Amino acid sequence: MGQKINPLGFRLGTTQSHHSLWFAQPKNYSDGLQEDKKMRDCIKNYVQKNMRVSSGVEGIARIEIQKRIDLIQVIIYMGFPKLLIEDRPGRIEGLQMNVQKELNCVNRKLNIVVTRIANPYGHPNILAEFIAGQLKNRVSFRKAMKKAIELTEQADTKGIQVQIAGRIDGKEIARVEWIREGRVPLQTIGAKIDYSSYTVGTIYGVLGIKIWIFIDKE
Repeated sequence: MGQKINPLGFRLGTTQSHHSLWFAQPKNYSDGLQEDKKMRDCIKNYVQKNMRVSSGVEGIARIEIQKRIDLIQVIIYMGFPKLLIEDRPGRIEGLQMNVQKELNCVNRKLNIVVTRIANPYGHPNILAEFIAGQLKNRVSFRKAMKKAIELTEQADTKGIQVQIAGRIDGKEIARVEWIREGRVPLQTIGAKIDYSSYTVGTIYGVLGIKIWIFIDKE
């Protein structure tokens, strides 16, 4: 069986829950979906613009959106919330105003909460950002992958698989390279696997990074 299904969608309802919680009539569903996408993009852009230059990692593990009739609750799970909160106390208010302007929500209140996660490098999104930063700085892809695996080992995970595809190291022909440490049982629905796919633009072209992290078995 090929790996053609998103590991998160494959596990919905067992070990994985939705990142957006709301209900809509079929005719309004696509509008709600686009609204979520706008919100997520807006938050990511704001964090990228306002973080200190020295750190290449945004540190957003995931963004959960809960919608009610008169309220939109957004929970941002960050590995390094200091990147957003430090220096200026009004950063969250600024982000809130930014998202409100983007969405143009008049009759709904928007509430944004930032939550810190315990092991940042145990989350594939943050790890993918770390690898992307390394590749942009011309670090060898093997070195970047090994360093990422070392970081996850400290986060107490059962296994990890990292895959990079594209014109690696600027070679003429695109290829796929991958590395695995520990167990990654992709066919077991009861296994709790976190997954992320991330694109990074380098001077040679776009590279795709995929990360599977096996956390534990239910």
